[in-house]
Amino acid sequence: MIVTLLTVANIAGGLLLGLATLDKWDGDRNFFNKIAGALAPFQTIIGGALVVLSLMRIFGGHNWLFNFASLIGGFLLLTHVIGKAPAFKETLQKLSDKLSPFKAIIGIGILAIGIWNIFV
Repeated sequence: MIVTLLTVANIAGGLLLGLATLDKWDGDRNFFNKIAGALAPFQTIIGGALVVLSLMRIFGGHNWLFNFASLIGGFLLLTHVIGKAPAFKETLQKLSDKLSPFKAIIGIGILAIGIWNIFV
């Protein structure tokens, strides 16, 4: 069940993070913009699911590379929430700033991981 939830979270998170690139591939149809518009209100929930479920899988001894990518994707989706925590604000903001240029790449990566998990 954790794998199924993580797969859905990977696909949704990948769509949100990789929207800029996916929109370029889509052209004028706005297919990915419509999906991302529907998912945007759930960004915090999707990010939290990615973080929690990927940590559960990492500590469970499963494929750490895929789960680490999901963890980073979840972190990027939660930057607006994590930045409000005063104890972690400075450190997490620096990490977020370093990862932001790779947001689309990480999004496409976790989207691919989610699709891969459907077929494997």
